[in-house]
Amino acid sequence: MEFPSKLLEKAVEEVSQLPGIGKRTALRLMLHILKQPEEQTLHLAEALLKLRKDIIFCKSCHNISDLEICDICANDSRDHQTICVVEDVRDVMALENTQIFKGIYHVLGGKISPIDGVGPSQLNIQTLVEKVKAGEVKEIIFALSSTMEGDTTNFYIYKQVKDYGVVTSTIARGIAVGDELEYADEVTLGRSLVHRVPFENAFKAV
Repeated sequence: MEFPSKLLEKAVEEVSQLPGIGKRTALRLMLHILKQPEEQTLHLAEALLKLRKDIIFCKSCHNISDLEICDICANDSRDHQTICVVEDVRDVMALENTQIFKGIYHVLGGKISPIDGVGPSQLNIQTLVEKVKAGEVKEIIFALSSTMEGDTTNFYIYKQVKDYGVVTSTIARGIAVGDELEYADEVTLGRSLVHRVPFENAFKAV
């Protein structure tokens, strides 16, 4: 692709590194930005810089937050003894959209995947185990995607907490095997939460 400007080429190159954005889409976006008032572009740039600089992760659940403790964990009306374990922030947003779950979350930051070089120590697993050991948790709901990596991660955490009297359950398999949680509709997600099953039963059925 030939560019009339090195500046445009550099901008397209950077934007095209975003997920789902090819060079043609990146070029279309950059040309659109050039047509907008300069002030609007500056607002966009400032918002991106502020996001990257000031965003933090909740000390309790590892969700993205503006404060040390996110709004969900700081909400006294939530059931802090029921924790829904998810892969990343997008899953929290998807589950919150169901308006059904009233507990809190724990964001792992990924799934165990030896082929990708991701082991348990690289995920936010230990902080969850520490909460269980401290007696702060009554139930853990596994809400990871139903893939081999998701099931492996579920089973690893289950082995870490099973001797501490905590109830472990997994969302019902209304979510198709291999599907990512963020792409499921709110109704399906909500039913999966309501009809969750004991994790031991789910593991035996695999």
